Amino acid sequence: MTTHVLDVTRGRPAAGMRVELYRLDAVTGSRLKLREVRTNADGRTDGPILAGRDFEAGAYELVFHAGEYFRAAGADIGFLDEVPVRFRIADPDAHCHVPLLAAPGGYSTYRGS
Repeated sequence: MTTHVLDVTRGRPAAGMRVELYRLDAVTGSRLKLREVRTNADGRTDGPILAGRDFEAGAYELVFHAGEYFRAAGADIGFLDEVPVRFRIADPDAHCHVPLLAAPGGYSTYRGS
């Protein structure tokens, strides 16, 4: 599982954004934190967020700390803070890429390749 974040306001990668990954329990709805990373200068993580045996079928949540990133960049932000993206993985052998396009006032995401 990989991700990358683009700062569409400044037209460049969102370097240094904190990203947390959780596995969601289908029965209880609880979250288990699996990893916390920061994006590098290219807006990507230095390696997969989840790989190998840890990558299982099920529900996951990536939490992008966009508000923290934009405040550190000096943006006047009063709207966007944490961006949770919940998704399901049916085939743990298939690559999963979850990109985020972010601005202080909104975001977009999709299943990448």
